[in-house]
Amino acid sequence: MHIGRKPDIHWTEITDEALYWNRRGWLRAAGFGLATASFLPPFRLSALLPSQDDDLKPNPWEHITGYNNFYEFGTGKEDPAEHAHTLRAKPWTVKVEGEVKKAGTFDLETLFKGLAWEERIYRMRCVEAWSMVVPWNGYPLADVIKRLEPTAKARFIEFTTLYDPAQMPGQRRGILDWPYVEGLRMDEAMHPLALLVTGIYGKPIPNQNGAPVRLIVPWKYGFKGGKSIVKIRFTAEQPRNTWNISAPNEYGFYANVNPTVDHPRWSQKTERRIGKLRRQPTLMFNGYADQVAHLYQGMDLRKNF
Repeated sequence: MHIGRKPDIHWTEITDEALYWNRRGWLRAAGFGLATASFLPPFRLSALLPSQDDDLKPNPWEHITGYNNFYEFGTGKEDPAEHAHTLRAKPWTVKVEGEVKKAGTFDLETLFKGLAWEERIYRMRCVEAWSMVVPWNGYPLADVIKRLEPTAKARFIEFTTLYDPAQMPGQRRGILDWPYVEGLRMDEAMHPLALLVTGIYGKPIPNQNGAPVRLIVPWKYGFKGGKSIVKIRFTAEQPRNTWNISAPNEYGFYANVNPTVDHPRWSQKTERRIGKLRRQPTLMFNGYADQVAHLYQGMDLRKNF
């Protein structure tokens, strides 16, 4: 059963991380024996880690919030945690426009009202060949899309990050063509694994991770997950996503994790889990091939990278 919850209220806000995971017993070592206990938040088992992964334990809070990419606050991995305190995540609105019946500007409570707030453990892969396992909290993107009622012309969905150099000091430099824009094909956006995230470890998502709402598409490289989203646009044409504009020979529109296609400056065949020393093989579609490979049937995934 899924229970609707407000995006910034959860019982784990008063529980530290160690007790949080001890209470679950890590779902009885990933056997899901506790999944029906009444005090547990809802889990959607199909959204959990791929079975091929050899380590199901999520990274600790300090890894997830202290080592990440968010160029709006600087290009260093520690820059977002150091500088993102300048972001004002409340109040917040998201503008919806384009090929959609329910266009308008929505606060987050209205956008997500009545929808299930879910907890999902996802394996995340960065294009720089490092990875993490993150316990995200959020709302299925498909549920939000259905609520907004896109028209028959909507073939793609575009997400735009806040542009405000006063709040985001990295935007004062011409690192990228601001604001940051990402996009998905509509069938990708409607896939049940795609998530609009508002929390981590049951707590409101920190500024440096994309507060107050960001996109997670776990079978794609991390840059595909637009952060601090202020606009969602439905369109008949494929959006020009920011990294593809900046370096088209390195970053394609799809950004699917594909270890057989090397980045022009490094290999994608292996990765290092943050917090571990050894490297491990990179999995096709980040390990979610069983769930998503059908979306790309017949496509040349070396050309459509």
